[in-house]
Amino acid sequence: MLIQKYVEKYSDMIITWISSYALKIVAAVAIFIIGRWIAGRISDLLSRVLKKSNVDITLVGFLSNILYYTLLVVVLIASAGQLGINTTSFLTIVGTVGLAVGLALKDSLSNFAAGVMLILFRPFRVGDLIEVGGASGKVENITIFTTILNTPDNQRLIIPNGSITTGVIKNVTANSTRRVDLVMGIGYKDDISKARKIMTDIMEADNRVLKNPAPAVAVLELGDSSVNFAVRPWVKTDDYWDVYFDLTERIKVMFDQEGITIPFPQRDIHVYPEKTKTE
Repeated sequence: MLIQKYVEKYSDMIITWISSYALKIVAAVAIFIIGRWIAGRISDLLSRVLKKSNVDITLVGFLSNILYYTLLVVVLIASAGQLGINTTSFLTIVGTVGLAVGLALKDSLSNFAAGVMLILFRPFRVGDLIEVGGASGKVENITIFTTILNTPDNQRLIIPNGSITTGVIKNVTANSTRRVDLVMGIGYKDDISKARKIMTDIMEADNRVLKNPAPAVAVLELGDSSVNFAVRPWVKTDDYWDVYFDLTERIKVMFDQEGITIPFPQRDIHVYPEKTKTE
């Protein structure tokens, strides 16, 4: 009998609670299901709009997810409010946790912000050759937090985006043409006009050297051991190093054939005999 009384008592309490909160529970569940569906549709809409605007796919996915989960938090708060939960306290807890997480992930958030800037403003793209933060290489991938480079000797560099945006970004391959800068020296006794003609002829004979802007050869300086020429041909960016190496070799070979010397630093030492006291 005693057990039956307890069963009846708690059964009545459960029935009373269900009858009191049934509608609220149903409403809360309905708000959550419908709200989550709407959040998904809005997120998909944003994704399609960004893709049509040619926004980077990495940023599209990230922004869509951020919007979705932000809306989902709003839906959860609305559902909790429907159940009678104090949403003000809930928001306070969420804010406190968010602040703590933000402080703990300060550097990561800095890299994230920098990654968004890199993707939006595009100072470089995948495939570009860049120099950033004392490192250089071809861009393999740009993520929200890091940029991945492959160096000319095939090493992989993973650079935090924060360190990229706080320094100078040098995009070597951003433009379609580049100027090759060579310094060639000849001896003081050699014929300047002859040396200039040799280097000019070599550049004019190379089909990779552009006609416009025209290549330039001019006396750069009178060095300690040589008369130095500035040799400045313009080439397509992809031909830069091939032209650089080929011109250096051809100029050396032609100088040797034409008797033009390429001097090296040298020092004259004069030795004077010391006089003795008897002398």
